[in-house]
Amino acid sequence: MTALTRLDSQPAHEHAISIAGSMKQTYEQLLLSDDPEHQRALAQAFLQVQLQLAADLPEEMPRELSALQDWVELHCADVARQYADYLQQRKDGGARQYFSSKAHALFFLQAVAPTKLVDGAWLYGLLRHWRDPRFEGLICTYLEELGDGNPAQNHVVIYRKLLAEHGLQDTGVIADEHYLQGAIQLALGECGEGFVPEVIGYNLGYEQLPLHLLISAYELSELDIDPYYFTLHVTIDNASTGHAHKAVQAVLELLPLEGDREDFLRRVALGYRLNDLGQGSGAIIESFDLDAELLNMLERKRPFGQHMHSDYCRFEGQTVNQWLSAPEQLPGFLDALQNKGWIKRHQDPQVSRFWQLIDGDGAAMFGVFSPYEKQLLHDWIAGDWTPECSGAAVRAGKSAVTQAPVPVNDPDVQSLQDSLEGLEAAEQMQALITWLSARRHSHPAGLTATRRFIELKSSLR
Repeated sequence: MTALTRLDSQPAHEHAISIAGSMKQTYEQLLLSDDPEHQRALAQAFLQVQLQLAADLPEEMPRELSALQDWVELHCADVARQYADYLQQRKDGGARQYFSSKAHALFFLQAVAPTKLVDGAWLYGLLRHWRDPRFEGLICTYLEELGDGNPAQNHVVIYRKLLAEHGLQDTGVIADEHYLQGAIQLALGECGEGFVPEVIGYNLGYEQLPLHLLISAYELSELDIDPYYFTLHVTIDNASTGHAHKAVQAVLELLPLEGDREDFLRRVALGYRLNDLGQGSGAIIESFDLDAELLNMLERKRPFGQHMHSDYCRFEGQTVNQWLSAPEQLPGFLDALQNKGWIKRHQDPQVSRFWQLIDGDGAAMFGVFSPYEKQLLHDWIAGDWTPECSGAAVRAGKSAVTQAPVPVNDPDVQSLQDSLEGLEAAEQMQALITWLSARRHSHPAGLTATRRFIELKSSLR
């Protein structure tokens, strides 16, 4: 079966929709389903649709193999020049170009979370080729995405911790379209055996150093948000010896010697273009609207708070419960809070009575809003006001990601160890691969399995 062969006579887009539903549902089924046959069928149908869409996009990758490495290096040099220009603009007093506020940055981190939380997943299906030296670079790339079994370097562990630090675990607020790239990565990893050229092409595109990675890291640091996830990718994706270089080598090493080379390269180029589907990082950053995001957040909170307030306080003749009784009243409620002086826009939020109710251990509404929700309120109240020193007014405690000891009697670790008992080394490799999936590798048993996989892989060469 070729990559674009239909699963049945049903059109691919109808088949994909009938198997899953929304993009989020597709993503979750590809990540969490316990039915391998369903996952495989969904992944193939979904990829067929996405590859058809990608075929209509402009082709950027050169077909001439001798030009591939130079093309990657030129791209890297161009990004470096653009970043140098950015740094000079900032040195000359220019404002941040990406994030207007800390809330803006947190909005971005949450929106791209579905992709970041399956980082590297497109390569998972290639692990079965661990004996084939042609796949060495791709498998090495995947294992490095997994931190080689060290949680301090595992990309998903790092990003999950970043989300937790800033109260960004509510997946219900993420737009459905933001699950697209993560779903593509999961689908490629699930049925990589039949889509090897597309996986190679996607990997080539994804591992190119983008300008947004450099600027995001710089501005996140300014906003007191740990940029380590992003700076890690800046170093690991380099075109000299890193993932970008390995991506080029994979194209050259896996190109057929006697087979249809033209078709192989066509499919590689098609896989490359999968990276361009959906809303990219730049578009997500530009889509942020503080006023709209604040109102959306308040509407999500409104059903839980509309009956929780006493009638003691009234604003323009209405109780808080009355103001919260319908979503269309929220803008008026914010205006009423300002008219009564409880919110003082474009000033230090600390002087607003409403902020004092929600911030601090002794605040009457302590814990009602998550760190991200508080940041939205803080930045909306602050408006044009700028603190004397940089840094966030709403801070979340930081702690380093360390290689924590495996929990004693962890049931998954025990299950892993039991499954390896009595198996030959090569048989263990096959058993370990299951634990290196996008769903499992960042958990204690997955981290343990990753380290064992690397150990055995080295000894079995």
